[in-house]
Amino acid sequence: MTDPVLDVSGLSVSFRSDGGEVLALDDVSLRVEPGEIVGVVGESGCGKSTLGLSIMGLLPSAAMVRGGNIRLAERDMLTLPAATLRRVRGSEVGMIFQEPMTSLNPVMAVGRQISEVLRRHRHMSRHAAAARAIELLELVGIPDAARRSRAYPHQLSGGMRQRVMIAIAVACEPKLLIADEPTTALDVTVQAQILDLLRSLRDRIDLAILLITHNLGVIATMADRVAIMYAGRKVEEGRTRDILDTPRHPYTARLLASTPRSSRPVLATTAGRTGDPATTERRLAEIPGRVPMLTEPATTCTFAPRCHRQLDRCTQQRPELESVASNQIACFNPEALW
Repeated sequence: MTDPVLDVSGLSVSFRSDGGEVLALDDVSLRVEPGEIVGVVGESGCGKSTLGLSIMGLLPSAAMVRGGNIRLAERDMLTLPAATLRRVRGSEVGMIFQEPMTSLNPVMAVGRQISEVLRRHRHMSRHAAAARAIELLELVGIPDAARRSRAYPHQLSGGMRQRVMIAIAVACEPKLLIADEPTTALDVTVQAQILDLLRSLRDRIDLAILLITHNLGVIATMADRVAIMYAGRKVEEGRTRDILDTPRHPYTARLLASTPRSSRPVLATTAGRTGDPATTERRLAEIPGRVPMLTEPATTCTFAPRCHRQLDRCTQQRPELESVASNQIACFNPEALW
């Protein structure tokens, strides 16, 4: 077996707040193999973006790594000197942030923003970097790239700005690309184009991708494997098809049941006043309650208060990840296979 591009082991990260420390990541482990697309899915606040920022070494000052390690191509990212980390960031790992309009420099032409990355990490001349920036814009599918390279972010559509972000992230052909909600706020047609572009780049430059999203539809079309996160912990991981076809963790099952899709089984119905079957309405399942705010590592199952399969044991012990076939699950009473 080849060495993984990314190996996160036992990572715990907390944030200081007025009410004390809040645990954003609790003992998270994750691997990404060369050329693989791994999805990370969960509700807002589950720690997905914190995981991406931790790998990049871009955690805010209020954050503190409480344990674990992050190895990127055999480098320990948590112990690298700041100067070395700046060299690795952009050259060996790139990131697409959620909102390109706030990530791009509004007073710098997009071509120059790409060329600055090349000049810093590849030590290219100004002329060579500008020419390569145009090639990268062409690579990510921006028409009339030479002219567009002189445009400012506000002069481009949302889809084009996202393509510019991708061009910046892959300019130095990194080993790993972290894509944090890369299709947020884009219409369905543009979303599909961006996802097709990421798949194409994976194949053309042998890129491994960590795809962070709340959209299970994106995961279904993109990811080779998927990790499901809840309240800062990984609760299930496996091959995407296995997870989507036969989810074992109750949280995963409820997430899928709450996703609109034509083939979804009817999980709840409400009869009309007349009782006529024709008035029956299909409803999506819901997950009651809310994600807890953790100030310390959990000692019980954090999903238990919201879980339809709760056992007494769930409120007394914390389920640890266990391997089941090729998957992992942290649950005392998982969904049955069918």
